[in-house]
Amino acid sequence: MPDIHHTDLLVVGAGPAGYTAAIYAARASMKPILVTGLQPGGQLTITTEIENFPGFAAPVQGPWLMEQMREQAEHVGTRIIYDLITEASLRDGQDSEGYFHLRGDSGDEFLAKTVVIATGAQAKWLGLDSERRLQGGGVSACATCDGFFYRGKTVAVIGGGNTAVEEALYLTHHADRVHLIHRRDTLRAERILQDRLFAHPKIEIHWNRAVEEILGSGTPEVVSGIKIRNTENSAEEELKVDGVFVAIGHHPNTGPFRNQVECDDEGYILTETGGTQTSIPGVFAAGDIQDKIFRQAVTAAGTGCMAALEAERYLAGIPTLTET
Repeated sequence: MPDIHHTDLLVVGAGPAGYTAAIYAARASMKPILVTGLQPGGQLTITTEIENFPGFAAPVQGPWLMEQMREQAEHVGTRIIYDLITEASLRDGQDSEGYFHLRGDSGDEFLAKTVVIATGAQAKWLGLDSERRLQGGGVSACATCDGFFYRGKTVAVIGGGNTAVEEALYLTHHADRVHLIHRRDTLRAERILQDRLFAHPKIEIHWNRAVEEILGSGTPEVVSGIKIRNTENSAEEELKVDGVFVAIGHHPNTGPFRNQVECDDEGYILTETGGTQTSIPGVFAAGDIQDKIFRQAVTAAGTGCMAALEAERYLAGIPTLTET
């Protein structure tokens, strides 16, 4: 028999944004419920060493950091439920008793006076077996997260849009050599970014090339190179690299919320400038589901804090911070 759960604040998503929202909400006596989704801990569960999250002198492991956030959220009073929200009725507002209605894959129903959507975004991957095997061993989707580890080394960036070019340019601050691999003969990136890319002495562009395999060696296995194929004549070659950054875009995990709150053309949830309020009063969005620019654990946590504070003000009948 499915259960019905009532709460002042329902947090959907268990990454840095979701856990932070839950911590702040619990400390405000909102008795939040957090529904984890399919990947508790979010993208940080596939991140090894983290050096740029404040508070730690030495690198920490992504899964460990998420476990600490989960324990803190539970310690201050968050109820965590391992389920996946599959249905949401938000567009028409709350019912006569002031609740939004959501349903989990388990069949459980969640009735919430406010909702924080913190379901994040997933990096798009190439789909190679070697890519999956070497994630955490030199394959990354975030140069600002992992670029520091490649000081004085050689790396490859895969892609041809703004993200790929920005990642390649960023990596020049650390790596000695950056190979940009693009399957076409022109880039999709903005012209000003292309001009910077073409002018940079550390960057070598490989046109009309597709990655066939990411090569690894050692125990534990780490990236040692890539095998690329010429898309025009099928000729293959190998490049020696120490790291591979896949930069072919992200999928926002909007799921059942896409037709309920206003989103942009890519599916990211739109929020008020400077805040986390969505197009539906009482529904807030935090983290990578509404941030396609920074995508950092610390910025996600910051917006999770903002969402909880705005939800608290909403329940108290006080205008949100962006309205005052």
